[in-house]
Amino acid sequence: MAKITYIEHSGTEHVVDVANGMTVMEGARDNNIPGIEADCGGACACSTCHVYVDQAWVEKLPGKDDMETDMLDFAYEPNETTSRLTCQLKVTDALDGLVVRMPEKQI
Repeated sequence: MAKITYIEHSGTEHVVDVANGMTVMEGARDNNIPGIEADCGGACACSTCHVYVDQAWVEKLPGKDDMETDMLDFAYEPNETTSRLTCQLKVTDALDGLVVRMPEKQI
């Protein structure tokens, strides 16, 4: 289980426990966190679960695969370093304390 902090574009924080094996996107969806739409349900076929990962976590996360990189091209104002798709981030104990920030909108 990992405690993940989701920060809305407005600054509102949501701290939730997400079970290992789920994705960061599923944690947001299951806890009704606004700002992550997840239109494709986690298939990495859209960019509506885009977030900016806190800089302290960038190097701690597994790298982006080609599919995630391609999908991020369609995200709203992607950042080459901190943008991630939450459907591609599997929760493990190592993600305990992860902080993600939502963009102003999802496309």
